Amino acid sequence: MNYRIPLSPSHFSGQEQKYIDKAFAENMISSSYGSNITDFESKICEYINVKACTALTSGTAAIHLALILLGIKEGDEVICSTFTFSATVNPILYLKATPIFVDSENVTWNMCPHLLETSILDRMNKGKKPKAIVLVHLYGMPSKMDEIMMISRKYNIPVIEDAAEAIGSTYKGLKLGSLGDIGIFSFNGNKIITTSGGGALVSNNSAYCDKALFLATQARDEAPHYQHSQIGYNYRMTNISAGIGVGQMEMLNLRVKARRKNFYFYKKELATVKEIYFIDEPQGFFSNRWLTTLLTDSFEYREKLRIRLKDNSIESRPLWKPMHLQPVFSDFPNYLNGNSENFFERGLCLPSGSNLTQDNMQEIVDLIKSY
Repeated sequence: MNYRIPLSPSHFSGQEQKYIDKAFAENMISSSYGSNITDFESKICEYINVKACTALTSGTAAIHLALILLGIKEGDEVICSTFTFSATVNPILYLKATPIFVDSENVTWNMCPHLLETSILDRMNKGKKPKAIVLVHLYGMPSKMDEIMMISRKYNIPVIEDAAEAIGSTYKGLKLGSLGDIGIFSFNGNKIITTSGGGALVSNNSAYCDKALFLATQARDEAPHYQHSQIGYNYRMTNISAGIGVGQMEMLNLRVKARRKNFYFYKKELATVKEIYFIDEPQGFFSNRWLTTLLTDSFEYREKLRIRLKDNSIESRPLWKPMHLQPVFSDFPNYLNGNSENFFERGLCLPSGSNLTQDNMQEIVDLIKSY
């Protein structure tokens, strides 16, 4: 259905058009080069404070390339958050590797450090040390990065930060995407900023981004003719899409501010509804609040609330269904504590667009209060 108040629509300022026009004026609409791509990658590097960035067609492409860069091959095991969207996991299967699902802790809803170490030790006891960790910063909330990175270094297992939902979020003053070995972002149309579909791979190891660029442009060898000694991919962002991204980057801090304002409005206005709970930021954690999420008392309450909003053409959505419950992933190893299943049953995402009006939000909270 077409919602009158959507969950997370794109938000454009008008600045994007001049960069699109620039691409046409320079006759640079190719996916392999262009001043917009260069500018967009530079802006991301400056914003995230990383050495290198490669702009790609999607966050999924970025995860796929990140796994290849870390040497993941058929039969390898990759630890992954179970409480996430399937795009986090699919690239593991592209490479015929095995995802090992780890449940959430209940403070940030992200990967539980205790279960992470438990899973590593158990896999090692079974004769197979995991080759990588794909860590998700869910809904823009930072994970417990000190604990996660300590475990990563202790067992020498690299971390891919899936910050698809988390551009603009920080952990102890550091931008998410910069703390692991490789970071990835998504610029899908529902994210805080968009390139009409797109993503990026970032790292403080410039060699990773150089290799990602090589692979993303069909792995063409240095030669006057087309020669290929490796399998490549058509994963490079177009210069036009990057132009949208340059315009969007100029507004990113304002978009984060607006999303956080939405969250605090909901939290304040719904404080008297005893059946609803919001997740707070621990000390040193700063969430972009990509989506405002809440927990209810029960699955039944959550569903009645969701349907009430839907009946009024207001889009809301349950929290992610854990990957270990998905039919396509149900046979893979998992290390669980029940948190993600509980969050899925009781949780709901509210409309969170940076272009939500005050009247929109007031209507939403009034509906919830009346229910």
